[in-house]
Order: sequence, then structure tokens, then C-alpha cells
Amino acid sequence: MPREFPRTRRVGEQIQRELAALIHDELNDPRLGMVSISAVQVTRDLSHAKVYVSVLGNEEQSGESVTVLNHAAGFLRHKLGKSMHIRVIPQLRFYLDRSLQEGARLGALINKAIASDRHNDGDDDE
Repeated sequence: MPREFPRTRRVGEQIQRELAALIHDELNDPRLGMVSISAVQVTRDLSHAKVYVSVLGNEEQSGESVTVLNHAAGFLRHKLGKSMHIRVIPQLRFYLDRSLQEGARLGALINKAIASDRHNDGDDDE
């Protein structure tokens, strides 16, 4: 795993804050759902940024929201260039963050296994 460089982390955090405000205030596409930015990973040379978003809604709405964001990436990059004071503004690429859904799915599986164990333990006592 590559070492995390403080500057890239700080730039990523700033991009995350700025993008959250820009998406909320500047993008008025009706296909865009409730989007929250969960993480931004910036390359060492600041040329590219992977933006991970989670979207409230079903899988189809989530995919459409990511498509809208990738289509608006140039516009958002331009707006970032005006608000951030760095020499290079990274190319933005948006990805759907499925970690929340996976966490909920795993939690449900664990709860189901615990309930099954409790039920089986009750059968052993009889």
C-alpha cells in the first residue's frame, strides 16, 4: 500500500468539501438524486481524483446519478478551479460507493446467523 502523503490527503479533503457544496448548489439536473461524497482519492501529482459517492435510492437511480456527475465533471472541475487556489485541478471521475450497502447487507447476515443460533440453542434444551 503506498504511503499517504499529507498534501494529497489535504487536497482530497478540500475537494470533497468544495464538491459537496457545488453539487448541492450548482447542479440542477432532475436525474441527480440525493448525493453525498464519501471519499476523494487524489493521485500524487494531483492530475486525477477518484470521487466516491453514495446516493439515496435504488440501484438504477444511483447509476444514473453517477452518470450525471461524470457528465458534469468538466463543469465541476472548472468551478473547483475558481474556488481552490492550487495550480493543478485534478480530472474528476465519479464512482458509486457501495460500502454502505455492503455494510448493511453484512449486518443483516450477522443478525440472521445470531437469530438462527439462538433458535437452534433453544431446540437443544428440549
